[in-house]
Amino acid sequence: MTKMDVQIGSWITLHHMAIAEIMAGAGFQWLCLDLEHSVIDYYGMQVMLSSIQSKGVQAYVRVGGNNAMMIKRVLDAGADGIICPMINTAEQAKQLVAHAKYPPVGTRGVGLARAQYYGLDEGFEKYRESKALEIQIIAQIEHHEAIRNLQSILDVDGIDGTFIGPYDLSGSMGKPGQYEDADVQAQIEQYEKLASGSGKKMGFHVIQPQAQLLQEKINKGYNFIAFSIDTLFLGQSCRQEMNQLKNIIS
Repeated sequence: MTKMDVQIGSWITLHHMAIAEIMAGAGFQWLCLDLEHSVIDYYGMQVMLSSIQSKGVQAYVRVGGNNAMMIKRVLDAGADGIICPMINTAEQAKQLVAHAKYPPVGTRGVGLARAQYYGLDEGFEKYRESKALEIQIIAQIEHHEAIRNLQSILDVDGIDGTFIGPYDLSGSMGKPGQYEDADVQAQIEQYEKLASGSGKKMGFHVIQPQAQLLQEKINKGYNFIAFSIDTLFLGQSCRQEMNQLKNIIS
């Protein structure tokens, strides 16, 4: 794998357009707006999608669940891709694809919103024949059942990649946060073994903003990596600078 194969993004949870603009200008190849564990609403999501895409950066949305209505609204707002939590079976993966794809492949309903240029100038047909075909569908693997069914999930047409969630995975085993536990490590290694040979995106979220941690994941074959999160970039930078200031003025 070359460096060109690796796509580095980050995670946005703060509900403000300025956050999206600042991070989109930082050099990331993609950014993900989190609708599962944040207070970002649909209106704010669309505004931030526009801000991100105006910088030439891909904009993903982590939806709150495998829900047709939620996925439809996110895609109609113009998202380049979706990341969906708790996909544990091939059947759930097929449902996810169906929610995101227009007939005859899927069951996505037709709307005339931002993605379809609000219906103007044959906007729907332009969207259906181009961007709608390029939407990236990423299944989160974060349960021991998903590891057991991983190969069948990877085999589902329309699933463009997977994204492991170690914390929820360890929690599903009754060992939340115990990443070094032998059983948890075995599950993660099984994920890496199968996902790395799938030819699809293999994702991981490196929470701490430390470049060496990201390099370790690249060395393991991960090629779709979220590097830290808006709150940590902000919080850690503030604390580091204040600690230095305290040393100067003390």
